[in-house]
Amino acid sequence: MRKSDPPHNLSLFQLTEMFPDEASAEAWLIEQRWGGEVCCPQCGSVSVQARPTRKPQPFRCRDCGKDFSVKTDTLMHSSPLPCRKWVWAIYLFRVNPKGISSVQLARVLGVTQKTAWHMLHRLRENFSKFEQAFSGTVEVDEAHIGGRFKSMHHDKREENRLKPNYGKTVVAGAREQETGRYRASVVPAVTAEVLQGFIAEHVEDGARIYTDDSPAYDSLTNHATVNHSRGQYVDGEVTTNGIESLWALFKRAYWGTWHRVSPKHLQRYLNEITGRLNLRGLDALEQMGEIVRRMDGKRLTLRDLVGAKIPAGG
Repeated sequence: MRKSDPPHNLSLFQLTEMFPDEASAEAWLIEQRWGGEVCCPQCGSVSVQARPTRKPQPFRCRDCGKDFSVKTDTLMHSSPLPCRKWVWAIYLFRVNPKGISSVQLARVLGVTQKTAWHMLHRLRENFSKFEQAFSGTVEVDEAHIGGRFKSMHHDKREENRLKPNYGKTVVAGAREQETGRYRASVVPAVTAEVLQGFIAEHVEDGARIYTDDSPAYDSLTNHATVNHSRGQYVDGEVTTNGIESLWALFKRAYWGTWHRVSPKHLQRYLNEITGRLNLRGLDALEQMGEIVRRMDGKRLTLRDLVGAKIPAGG
């Protein structure tokens, strides 16, 4: 989503003025989630009794009897942290183009690194579901994510050369040129079957596909390429520079902010970068509000996060 005018930013000073206490932060979260009319997350009833002194669940549904708060049945569910810290976390998650580390977030919020790490993954979960398939003109590319060969010990480097994908994790991405929207998924290999399957899942039939000269894309229809092996990066309107900028941003975040990302959680980090890019046309508060609304109906416990295997694409 884009606007003709540049989006309005929000400074730390303005954030502090907007949310000077817990009550102001809770009221803002309530407004973003329910739009002014509190709704029971259990049965959907709007017949709700407000009980401001009954913390941490100040609402009671008159129809089903459920006690709840603005955090109930969202990605903030069961979190003992105050709403103000969640608002700050959402702001810091949004405002940093290359992300924020759990160590830095822990220092800013005054929580443990483990708590900050869980908070960040909960926020990344907002972007775990892809929107409708891309159409029009779509750039597609793949990349390998992992340690730099030049930074490895010789023996480790030679060991990885013999592994599938050189011991790295393969990711595929797409960019819709008309809207500038992105998406990316962890994929098992760089074969034609895998990469064309990624395209079939995320791009509508009839869309114009731009890729590099990898033979994995040769059998695509309505397809044009740029020949990277010969130093060609633009051929008229044909280019993949847009999707390659996603990999450049992701790798800067990988090396400069996160430092190490396990393959198990890589999809979530991809979701963070693409999700933030897809919101970039909105004002700062609109972006924060969109993140809050996406939290509704989702859960991510620490046990699930640590123990569950995260599937590619979600």
